[in-house]
Amino acid sequence: MNVHSSKHRCSECGKCFRSKCELTVHRRSHSGEKPFECSVCHKRFAQSGSLARHSAVHSGEKPYKCHECDKAFKAFDSLTKHMRVHTGEKPYKCSVCNKAFSKSALLQMHKRHVHSNIRPYHCPYCGVRFVTKHSLKVHLPVHTDSKLYSCKHCGSRFRMRTQLKRHLLESHNEGTWFTCHVCEKKFVFQGQLKEHLLKHEEVKPYACAECPKRFYTAAHLKQHQSVHSDFKPFICGLCNQLFKTKLGVKCHFNRCYTLLGFN
Repeated sequence: MNVHSSKHRCSECGKCFRSKCELTVHRRSHSGEKPFECSVCHKRFAQSGSLARHSAVHSGEKPYKCHECDKAFKAFDSLTKHMRVHTGEKPYKCSVCNKAFSKSALLQMHKRHVHSNIRPYHCPYCGVRFVTKHSLKVHLPVHTDSKLYSCKHCGSRFRMRTQLKRHLLESHNEGTWFTCHVCEKKFVFQGQLKEHLLKHEEVKPYACAECPKRFYTAAHLKQHQSVHSDFKPFICGLCNQLFKTKLGVKCHFNRCYTLLGFN
């Protein structure tokens, strides 16, 4: 340990720092002190640098530009993540099946969906269960008239974020289409293009262990496998009847809703 670091030791955890300033900033992690306040939304931060990065949200400035597609970002780490779209880099690997992902959030979602049967969040309307609270939030507008996503150009509102993204591309030419190099069909999402390309190659890599059927995607295989099982994870929120598939409970719920006189 050098002389300078020993002079600036945290009394809470014993960690040493090169300067008194660094020690002062570190102590806020123990005290919870956040002396830097945003003048617009009054959110508080422990460091001035964090406040400076946050302020870009209100200024609208996007100083970090992609040299491949000219998209711009407010934060450098957002640009770094975006560049993986062009480079194909997938640094986050599943420890169970070795499948790799470009984002940590995608890896976590993969683990919950594929390697766990726990779905703690259920829809109060139709009983469909979800792995994450966000997935449930995205699903709920199906049963209501709420349109949470608004177009900044024309004010049109949409229930789903994916609907807004498609609208921006089709109506305002904002965003990037994913185009098939074989038939030039365009897709809003890269995953849709990847699934489409398999059809050109006539490749169905996902095989059912119970029968000879094969599928283009893991999602299609998973949906099919319910045919071979008595497991019914979906429950109607009105009558508690159980179903094997999400589509089954949705169709039932609409009928049940009418029969019970809710509309």
